[in-house]
Amino acid sequence: MPDQTDKQTFSDDEALEFHRVPTPGKISMAPTKPMATQRDLSLAYSPGVAVPVLAIAEDVDRAYDYTAKGNMVAVISNGTAILGLGNLGHMASKPVMEGKSVLFKRFADVDSFDVEVKTTDPDEFVTVVKNIGDTWGGINLEDIKSPECFEIETQLQDLLDIPVFHDDQHGTAIISTAGLINACHIAGKRLDEVKVVLVGAGAAGLSSIGLMKAAGVKAENTVILDRDGVVYKGRPNVDQWKAAHATDTPHRTLEEAMVGADVVLGLAAKGAITKEMVASMAPNPIIFAMANPDPEITPEDVMSVRSDAIIATGRSDYPNQVNNVLGFPYIFRGALDVRARQVNHEMKVACAQALAALAREDVPDEVAAAYRGRKLKFGPDYIIPSPFDPRLIWYIPPFVAQAAMDTGVARKPIADMDAYRAQLRERVDPSAALMQKISSAVRGAPNKRVVFAEGEEASVIRAAWQFKQAELGTPILIGREDLVRQNAAEAGLNFDELGIEIHNARVSHKNTQYVDFLFGKLQRRGWLRRDVQRMVNQDRNYFAAAMLAHGDADCMVTGVTRNFNMAMREVGRVLDVRGTLIGLSIVLAKGRTLFVADTTVHELPDAEELADIAVQAADTVRRLGRSPRVAFMSYSTFGNPPGDRGEKVREAIRILDRRGVDFEYEGEMPPELALDPEQRANYPFMRLSKDANVLIMPAVHSASISTKLVQALGGATVIGPLLVGLEKSVQIVSLGASVSEIITAATFAAYEEGVIEEG
Repeated sequence: MPDQTDKQTFSDDEALEFHRVPTPGKISMAPTKPMATQRDLSLAYSPGVAVPVLAIAEDVDRAYDYTAKGNMVAVISNGTAILGLGNLGHMASKPVMEGKSVLFKRFADVDSFDVEVKTTDPDEFVTVVKNIGDTWGGINLEDIKSPECFEIETQLQDLLDIPVFHDDQHGTAIISTAGLINACHIAGKRLDEVKVVLVGAGAAGLSSIGLMKAAGVKAENTVILDRDGVVYKGRPNVDQWKAAHATDTPHRTLEEAMVGADVVLGLAAKGAITKEMVASMAPNPIIFAMANPDPEITPEDVMSVRSDAIIATGRSDYPNQVNNVLGFPYIFRGALDVRARQVNHEMKVACAQALAALAREDVPDEVAAAYRGRKLKFGPDYIIPSPFDPRLIWYIPPFVAQAAMDTGVARKPIADMDAYRAQLRERVDPSAALMQKISSAVRGAPNKRVVFAEGEEASVIRAAWQFKQAELGTPILIGREDLVRQNAAEAGLNFDELGIEIHNARVSHKNTQYVDFLFGKLQRRGWLRRDVQRMVNQDRNYFAAAMLAHGDADCMVTGVTRNFNMAMREVGRVLDVRGTLIGLSIVLAKGRTLFVADTTVHELPDAEELADIAVQAADTVRRLGRSPRVAFMSYSTFGNPPGDRGEKVREAIRILDRRGVDFEYEGEMPPELALDPEQRANYPFMRLSKDANVLIMPAVHSASISTKLVQALGGATVIGPLLVGLEKSVQIVSLGASVSEIITAATFAAYEEGVIEEG
């Protein structure tokens, strides 16, 4: 087995075990239709399957409508150039092809299937793929050696009416071009002026230099080198692929070409670039040393001679990794969604430019979590987005799809790009559809002033910035202005551009008014005026809640720096309860949205409180645009087995019967009865017309444990708990909440306040 890099963080045995256990390989098939009944079987196979067969026979394009073709990509290789390991045979490439399939699914929800072709003859390879190519919506070629890969891709694209994309070429080209755009931006260089040297005229190198020219680099400013030196015009024994990039240049060696160069692209081998060469480059040199596992020159060696350099490599243990996973999933996502006939230059350039633009935006907390808390910000060490940026799925494909539409290769144009972006969010984030609806409602309602109580925290500042940028309302930050602005500047944010308000509780002209108000509420509950003065001066939750009570703000978000109960207790001393105070969690799993209450407030509610919780939860769910169907959860089913907690639930049902509420409810029952219509068939008296969507838990511990358990097991997204029932809308996030969680809470706060006012 070949030696691995000394920075490897796992052993060879661990890698083998990973691929062997619990099931050999990395992929499996999952059906998209149920096979639970005889009717299901009849529809899926004989005789029902004959209907789509005949429809496709009449019009082959209907395969996109009735089969998985439209979301299916083949990952095909003959194993002649596996990673950096060489020609090891078609079956040795299978782990890599399976890995590619996993990445397609994980990052862009594209289904894929690996195909290993047992031939090294390009014509035979083309014949095989041509004859089976119509099976898929696109083909990703992988690990095929140069120059055969060029001819194979060209022939297959001519022969097939679907995208054919050789990722070793174009994936590297797209990511490196995105990096070059941003590196030039940071270094103060123009694409049409930089002098670029390519070391390694293989598939990835030639494709990269080609795409960079398409993006703006001038052909006369490029020099490419292979094993025999500079590829200059008139050099003998040069194949057509290299000859297309040959230039009139006096340079014959890499040492000569590097003198005064702005950019060097390394796609060759370890040690191909020396310190002396780097030292001879122009000011602020851009060095992409992308050979794997060992770059042409290490970043440490570059920095020892050029502190002004911007460096990228192909490795994940250095900044600015040129990682193809940033490209191929999203290129195919966009291409499949418009049923593109090919992936052309314009689509690749659009992808590169979109990646470059995304890297210049504020980096989400999810990315920092993936990098063990390391905070990333656009600059010399962050010119390419992280593969873990959750925005990639909805940010990149629309640019690719639009380019396909603009260049006439799309067979199914997208009419509404905003709706398409929302659809893309839903593919990897089940909460996206709900949040899209809530956000749209907030934008369409009168502007809400949202207080972010912990305004000095970096995450809160970034959340307020993004909240304002998204036009969701006017943020108000509570904190010392100098510290807020300092932390904002460190995050690269300029508040003066947006007009975000900052209030210092201690020096506010409202201070006395708020103290008088709060002392009036607490003076007969054991509080002295000086205690209240200290609370308003020093505790931002009291000050922020007082702003709401006086109409100086509309709603509030807190909780980042203290636990839920403490924050709720402080806010509750200022604001009164309107109705019943509950915590409502939203669980999104397997296409189902469930609302769970009460997850925060009532520890062991009695029957009256359970009824009140159900009314408040149903009212909130109705405001969120859903018809509530309430099920009271219990270990027992309609009295069997009997018990005290079950009796409290039964009494809650009787209370609702007497009140004559206007929503469906039933209980007591276990979850499977609430959520499975076949289970309910045994209880014909049940009043639920469909599956329940509001689950009332018998105690706070069962509510909290159940929601956290499904979240911990994976496969479910939990929003909240949302705090419902105060006279003004306040949301309390979890301790140390991420930027996205804070924004979600602020959006719900603005939405809830708007709904209350309208009501």
